[in-house]
Amino acid sequence: MLLVKTQAGQEALKDRQGVLTSRQRTAFILFDGKRTTADVLAATASMGITQDDVQAMLAQGLLAPAAGQAAARLSTGGDEGLSSLELSEEVSGRTDMERYQTAYLIATELTSGLGLRGFRLNLALEAAGSFDDLAALAPKIRVAVGDAKFARLEKALFS
Repeated sequence: MLLVKTQAGQEALKDRQGVLTSRQRTAFILFDGKRTTADVLAATASMGITQDDVQAMLAQGLLAPAAGQAAARLSTGGDEGLSSLELSEEVSGRTDMERYQTAYLIATELTSGLGLRGFRLNLALEAAGSFDDLAALAPKIRVAVGDAKFARLEKALFS
C-alpha cells in the first residue's frame, strides 16, 4: 500500500517535539506516495520499525493512503479509539493473523525452494510466530529469492 504524509503529519515532522519518535520520524520521511509500506518497512527494519509503528502513524492521522489506493476510513474524527488490530483490518480488509497465515505458507514455499542455501532462513521462518515477526523477516526473504518471486509474499503480507 502506498501512503503519503498528511498536513498534520507535515506539521508533526516540523515540530520535532510532537508525537513521532526518532525511529518513526526516519520511517515517516520515507513515505512519499512512491514507496510501498513493505519497501519502507524493509528499509527501516534494522531500526526496529514494524507494522505497528505504521499503524500508529495512520491512527494519529499523520499518514493516509495515497490517491487511488483502497480508501480506508482513517479520519482523525472518530477513529482515535481503534486498536491496531482494528486499524489493520480497515487498511487491508484482513486481520494480522489472516495475513500471517497466508504469507507464512508462501514464505515457506519460497525458502524451502532455496535448498541448503535457505536453511537458516527456514529456521528463522519457523521461529516467526506472528505477523510482525514475519514482516521483519521479509526483507531477508526478498534478498534470497529476488523481487519477482517475493512479489507474492509482499502482496500476502501488505495488501
